[in-house]
Amino acid sequence: MTSLRYVPARSASVDTAAPASRVEQQALTESILVRFAGCHDVRERCGLRQQAVLLNLFLADGIAARYVGRGVDWDDLVQVARLGLLKAVMGYRAGKGAGFAAYATPTIAGEIKRYFRDYCWMIRPPRRLQELHSELRLVEPDLLQRLHRTPSAVELALELGVKAEELSDALVAAAGYTPLSLDMPTHVDPSRSLGDGLHAEGDPYTLVERAEYLRPALASLSVRERQIIRMRFVDCLTQGQIGRELGVSQMQVSRLLTAILGRLRDDLGTTLSAATA
Repeated sequence: MTSLRYVPARSASVDTAAPASRVEQQALTESILVRFAGCHDVRERCGLRQQAVLLNLFLADGIAARYVGRGVDWDDLVQVARLGLLKAVMGYRAGKGAGFAAYATPTIAGEIKRYFRDYCWMIRPPRRLQELHSELRLVEPDLLQRLHRTPSAVELALELGVKAEELSDALVAAAGYTPLSLDMPTHVDPSRSLGDGLHAEGDPYTLVERAEYLRPALASLSVRERQIIRMRFVDCLTQGQIGRELGVSQMQVSRLLTAILGRLRDDLGTTLSAATA
């Protein structure tokens, strides 16, 4: 592991290098990296590398600040960003391209995105869905500002250049980032947890009991709603297949299922609370 002195990150706005000007700082960085590229002494290379990193800590910390509020502690974000900065210093070729900052910025951002992808998902969906979810987080606020309203799923899919079905899969997969705890209280009865609604494995009586609780809840649904439930959970059709069967879009099927399951969940919660009262 390369030795690098740790400088604590106090906040996202702290400028650790405090240069006289960004232009002077980038010029100094370039001169250090030119010397670094032509240096063959191990100790001197180590010193030059550390100078370049410390001089540009503000860049890493600023990029890390863009990802605040996504479930990762600030100190962890900073350390990942600074690792990306170190990689940028090691990989940069002085005199080529638009300068070190232009090279380091995507390198640092890429390191942070890989950290989110590889270490921050509780349940890991396919990489393409993870990346699409990240792109959605960037595109949605911009589209909201341009349209002056909440963008529809179709508009988001068009903006991202993907099919509506793929966007829906990414939204469903996003639930795996921070899934709900089974110890979380239900909104119908705070004294009961989500885990209380799971039947015990190997207990057929519990399974029959749950089915009986579900029967009146299903009876309250319309014929079309029961048909959708049957096709999804009995026939095991995909949302796209259900949409083609009913003559609606896959996104409409997704919304219908969400509404139906929400009603069933509420009805079951009320029934279970009454049964255990």
